[in-house]
This record gives sequence, C-alpha cells and structure tokens, in this order.
Amino acid sequence: PTLPLLVALPTSMAKSRLHAVVGMLVADGRLVLDAPAPVAAWRRAPGDPRARLTLENLLTMRDGLAFLEDYVDGETSDVIEMLFGTGQPDVAAYAVARPLAHEPDTVFNYSSGTSNIVARIVGDVVGGGAEGVRALLQTRLFDPIGMRSAEIRCDERGTFIGSSYVYARARDFARFGLLALRGGEWDGREVIPAGWVDHGRTGRSVDADGWIHGAHWWVTDDPYGTWWANGYEGQSILCVPALDAGVVRVGRSNARSEALLKWRADIVDALARAAS
Repeated sequence: PTLPLLVALPTSMAKSRLHAVVGMLVADGRLVLDAPAPVAAWRRAPGDPRARLTLENLLTMRDGLAFLEDYVDGETSDVIEMLFGTGQPDVAAYAVARPLAHEPDTVFNYSSGTSNIVARIVGDVVGGGAEGVRALLQTRLFDPIGMRSAEIRCDERGTFIGSSYVYARARDFARFGLLALRGGEWDGREVIPAGWVDHGRTGRSVDADGWIHGAHWWVTDDPYGTWWANGYEGQSILCVPALDAGVVRVGRSNARSEALLKWRADIVDALARAAS
C-alpha cells in the first residue's frame, strides 16, 4: 500500500527538529547556550540591548523580542508577514530586526521568528547555505533513524525555515518521536546528545492558556510525563515516557480547541488502561 502523503502544511513541529540539531552543535562545541547569540546585526550598534540575548533565551522563547504570532489577523501578524509577505526572501532578517519589548528572560512569547533566528545561527555555523544545513539534518538526524521521506525548506537566502517547514510522512514523524522518547538514542547509537532531550522537555514558562513550554517543545503536567511537538492546526507528536508510547497526529483542526485537547487526553488515558 502507498504510504500517506507528506504533510503539506507549514507546521511548528519543525521546531523540535531545530532543537535537536542545535543540541548536536552545542555538543560539538560549535555553539554555546549561555553566551551572547552570534547575531551580527545586534552587535553593530554599541549598546544594542539585543546583543545580550543568549541562545538559551532564544530556545526558551524568553528573548523579549516584539513578535506577534497571529494566524488570523494578517494585517498585524508578524508570522504571516515573515513567512508569506515581504519578509519571505529572508525570514531570519525579518525576525532579527524586531525590537525588544521586554527584558531578556522575563517574559515568554511564543515566536516563530525566534526559531528562524536560531535557524540562521545554525546555518551560519554549519556553512554552505541551504545545502549545508540540509546535509547536517540528513546525515546526522534523518538518515540515522530512517526518516527517508523527510524534507526541509529554506528561504531565498538559504536559511532553514526551522519555525515551520519540515515535511514528512506520519510514520517518519513517529520515528522522530520514538527517538525523543528514547532520550536521543537509536539502535544503540547516540543521535541526539545525552541530556539534550531533557533540555527541551523541561518546563520553563506558562502561556496565557496555561500551556507549559520548555525549549522548542511543549510540556504537560499529566501523570505520565508527556511532552510534545505541536504544529499548526493540531498536528502533533506526543511522547509519553511512563507508557513508553508515542502518538502522531497530522489532521487539521483548531490546535487549541477543547475537543482536540480532550481527544489527546483520551488517547493517552486509553494507552494507560491498555498498559495496566
């Protein structure tokens, strides 16, 4: 039988893949979490307060940059302008240009712009433009776990659009979820550095809806230790360590609807009943 088509929508599940490759570069000694983020534009003007932002601030989305993540009002939405408007040729440049709205590490603001700044940092460190970052993801993440359908998209400058664009079949998303569930290990091989999955799934912030965010992953307070990658219109990868289970959803619905949240909770509860 033919496998399902690639997911054909931009989805924030890509952010979890971005977090994984950052961990690889941190382990390689090529990036430092607590050092000022290597963003040249923030260092040009003496005294630019954004020069104090660290990679950790960006990964936890506690950077303080003014960015509106709104998929309804296109006239005021920074994410729509960045991905589909005049900012599209250089998504990171659009995000880098945003001013500070808050002191770093004081306010959580979910921001795809922040993710694309991180993706630019990754691309600059790796070198080789779009092909360089594609090779990194392919050889160090996709190939080792058999994600044969996975594809990324880059902007015209060659920056991986790490906020949104990783396409794959549902079974390959499940492979990535299993990798995370296993702490980054696959068939006895360390793919994601030891401890880095924990970095992503450690809760640090709570948004206005009560959702808990770690570092480019969402976290729950359920009794099973569930954490998850959440995408546009309800696409998600749930990792449920207490039940040794992963759940992938690639349907389309309101990502924060009560019905969808109840469905997810019911799935986890059903797995728990089956395990007992």
